Amino acid sequence: MAKKKFTPKKLIKKTLKNPDAQNGDVVEGGVEQKPKEGTVVSRSIVTEMEESYLDYAMSVIVSRALPDVRDGLKPVHRRILYSMWDVGLKANAKFSKSAKVVGDVLGRFHPHGDSSVYDSMVRMAQDFSMRYPLVRGQGNFGSIDGDSAAAYRYTEAKLESIAEELLLDIDKNTIEFMPNFDGSVQEPKVLPAKLPNLLLNGTVGIAVGMATNIPPHNLTELCDGITALIDDEETSINDLVKIIKGPDFPTGGIIYNNKDILSAYASGKGPIVVRAKAEIEEMKNGQHCILVSEIPYQVNKSTLLQKIAELVRDKKIEGIKDLRDESSKEGLRIVIELKKDAYPQKVLNRLYQSTQLQETFHLNMLALVDGIQPRVLDLKAILQEYVKHREEVVRRRAEYELAKAKDRAHILEGLKIALVQIDKIIATIKKSKDRDEARKNLISRFRLTEIQTNAILDMRLHQLASLERLKVETELKEKKELIKELEELLKSKKKILKVVRDETLEIKEKYGDERRTTVVAHGVKDFSMEDVIPNEQAIIVLTRDGYIKRLPPDTFKQQHRGGKGVMGLATKEEDVVEDLLVAMTHSDLLFFTTRGRVFKLKVYDVPQTSRTAKGMAIVNFLELGPSEKVSSILSLADLGDYKYLAMVTKSGTIKKVDIQDFESVRRSGLIAIKLRDEDALEWVKPSKGKEEMVLVSSKGQAIRFKETDVRGMGRVASGVRGMRLGRGDSVVSLGIVDSGMVNKGMLELLVVGKNGYGKRTNMKNFKVQHRGGSGIKAGKVTPKTGEIVYAQVSESVDERDLIVISEKGQVIRLAFGDIPVLGRATQGVRIMSFKEGGDSVASVTFI
Repeated sequence: MAKKKFTPKKLIKKTLKNPDAQNGDVVEGGVEQKPKEGTVVSRSIVTEMEESYLDYAMSVIVSRALPDVRDGLKPVHRRILYSMWDVGLKANAKFSKSAKVVGDVLGRFHPHGDSSVYDSMVRMAQDFSMRYPLVRGQGNFGSIDGDSAAAYRYTEAKLESIAEELLLDIDKNTIEFMPNFDGSVQEPKVLPAKLPNLLLNGTVGIAVGMATNIPPHNLTELCDGITALIDDEETSINDLVKIIKGPDFPTGGIIYNNKDILSAYASGKGPIVVRAKAEIEEMKNGQHCILVSEIPYQVNKSTLLQKIAELVRDKKIEGIKDLRDESSKEGLRIVIELKKDAYPQKVLNRLYQSTQLQETFHLNMLALVDGIQPRVLDLKAILQEYVKHREEVVRRRAEYELAKAKDRAHILEGLKIALVQIDKIIATIKKSKDRDEARKNLISRFRLTEIQTNAILDMRLHQLASLERLKVETELKEKKELIKELEELLKSKKKILKVVRDETLEIKEKYGDERRTTVVAHGVKDFSMEDVIPNEQAIIVLTRDGYIKRLPPDTFKQQHRGGKGVMGLATKEEDVVEDLLVAMTHSDLLFFTTRGRVFKLKVYDVPQTSRTAKGMAIVNFLELGPSEKVSSILSLADLGDYKYLAMVTKSGTIKKVDIQDFESVRRSGLIAIKLRDEDALEWVKPSKGKEEMVLVSSKGQAIRFKETDVRGMGRVASGVRGMRLGRGDSVVSLGIVDSGMVNKGMLELLVVGKNGYGKRTNMKNFKVQHRGGSGIKAGKVTPKTGEIVYAQVSESVDERDLIVISEKGQVIRLAFGDIPVLGRATQGVRIMSFKEGGDSVASVTFI
């Protein structure tokens, strides 16, 4: 038998003929007749499954899994908060057993399992789950390690004060109520929600065929965004993102890429990269460790540590020696101790790649609009829906208060009439048989309403006093003024929005706080900082123990020679300033290390700090090996007119390498020179190929020879001898000079001793020799002057300033011309006095 087919056209015709007929109903003569009880009606299983599944899906979507855009709550959360409010568990009340709350919610509002209610209440009390917790818990409410809360018979709870703002004015007819599951009591369809809770605390929910994942945000930023939208309806999402900078997770962390944030807010969905806050620090034993103080949102700390341990065990991550969880009440702290030969930044990057130290939050802002329609909303739409809800709440509250005020004013007017004619009122009551007759007589004689008459009959004798009469008149006047204000408010949408705005600012003032999550404008991988960072001069400071920072050039003011200077760098104990360099923020820096390797880094990647800050460990930026230190820094922007880089080791070996060999430097670095045992690369300077070289040693010797004596070599070559050194002597300076300028007497050699003595000597006093010799005296080294720590060839008319930094971080800035010109074999004059005993010059640079 052929199966009967129903086309959509036929189905529509049948429905139009009997629009109220349901599948299974008996239709005769176009009139619907319900099947009699006990009658078996044939029904397609496909139709039954479709309709039943659709009913189930809509029930899950509307009544369980998705939040309402107006108050940001799912039904279970709304019922918990309303139940606690209704039984008086407010912020100023005593704690009550969680079991009592769960029982009340189950018995009156939520016909589901007790675990669904308790788990939801626990989450609202967790400060690592909610940016602004709505429930204050007492007892074990779980931990960031994934520990579950204690059973509800052991814990206690009440509302947080901020949660009361969601329920405020609920008793003033501000929202609609509906019958509960058995019709015994009424429950709210939505809360008045003085807080923009949907974005404030976010939510996660999985419905049927759809899901929501909204991150928490900062209250201060949300309030500012709402007020901006009220002030100007045309405010764009681009404008809002400048105010609401991105999610603000309770666990902190760092989110990346403004483009991703804007895209997610504009479309209502999209990925946002979140990283843990991790820093590389040097320990007391000289080794390094990675300190994690904040982790991405919803990451289980215990699972994270277990994953790192497994990767170390399986040798998928090399270089980790120990892993410790030192978290306490003060905050989260994970210590990842590294091996001696590990590259700290390389290990950290691998951890980001392989563990939940870097997560992607997939934002999906799906919520119920008007309580029934699930929609993916952009940032502006969510704020608009919230403002619309608050506008409705304020309007209904005003209507309620207006009705109450009018009712009270009506009674007060009756009382005023009675007090004016009190003798006649009393006489009328005395002549009446009973209360009913008195009421009728008062209504007919004094033209009062029944409500006014009942109020008069309920008056007490003390209300006849003159002060009480004055109170009635004053209250009536106040009520009339209130009625006038409320009527004007209800007539003007602008005034209603002003009330919404003012109340939003009150919330901001009361509960607003600083962001916890840092927003980084660029992405994790590819970005261009040149678009956001101005190209300006900066001072790069590097210490001997490997701490680096960036300072603006006007940090130090010029002083005269012999001054004491200012405190320029807060170093750790026994650390000294090693190198200073002036460069533009967009320039590339080449970092040459004592092990003969070279790295490249942008100037703006070096963090800018205050004058007295310690700076950040260089291992945060360069993959340095154990006992490897940066010995020389060059700015690539300053090398345009040069052909070679000349390198000198502490033992006097020299070589030249073509600059083009350093145009492309890998993140892991390149070999710049092949070193012999116990030697170290100390000096790197650019040269043009036909100049002269000057080497100065710590014992006061100097040698000047032609650059052509040193041929160009490859990066991996070892070089040749540049200067023969005595026992205990080492090279402290490399200078590249123009022979023509030397012969004209235009160049001078500046030398600075360890104890703050310095002088200038004309370069004509140093004859040209062949490389490899011992040189001639450049300064008289005595216990008074100390060994030479700095030497520099400069023009005689150099108008630049000199910055001298001591080992204890003292800084002086003085003019180059303030230092006198003296002979080769002289001691020099004091150019810097030290504030503390035992201090000495550590570094000198021109600016």
